[in-house]
Amino acid sequence: MDAKTEPAQASSTKLLDAAVHVIRSKGYSAARVEDICAEAGLTKGAFFHHFASKEACAIAAAAHFAANADALFDAAPYSLLRDPKARVLGYVDFRKAILQGELPQFTCLLGTMVQEAYESHPAIRVACDRYISEHAGRLASDIAEAKARYAPDAAWTPESAALFSQAVLQGAFILAKARHGPKVAADCLDQLRRYFETLLPADRS
Repeated sequence: MDAKTEPAQASSTKLLDAAVHVIRSKGYSAARVEDICAEAGLTKGAFFHHFASKEACAIAAAAHFAANADALFDAAPYSLLRDPKARVLGYVDFRKAILQGELPQFTCLLGTMVQEAYESHPAIRVACDRYISEHAGRLASDIAEAKARYAPDAAWTPESAALFSQAVLQGAFILAKARHGPKVAADCLDQLRRYFETLLPADRS
């Protein structure tokens, strides 16, 4: 990385971090370029140097959010567990553990944006679908391994179970916003854990 590229990348990252925070706080429609710039401590000139529009910034922010989430879950202790069922349950426990701070700090940027923009901004919808689906796919691989060991004859698919988990999570975030606190989301995750325990009932090895 040369001397010119490094500051440009740093300002881009600041804008993306700011966009994630502002959109999670206000929603996509209410988030203004000026708000993102103020949060980042940068000028509108800097913003438009990196992004052609608010929509372009939002799409890049979706990728940025997803990459940070991947790194967070890759580093989580449950990912090192040998038992695939323990990893699946550990994933749910970890999701509950990170329900910390104010609502914008733990709710999902992707779910927030797609609820608003699925019809008005198709490119945002596509980006959100991609990253939600990719995250579900990562979980589905652990579920598939656990299913092969604990419930090989069950009719359900790992893909459907993984997508169901994301539906629970997104619904939990909506309820947390409605009730203005994380407790209801934590309760939903406890129920999701019980669901996975039912799907994967006994060691078949």
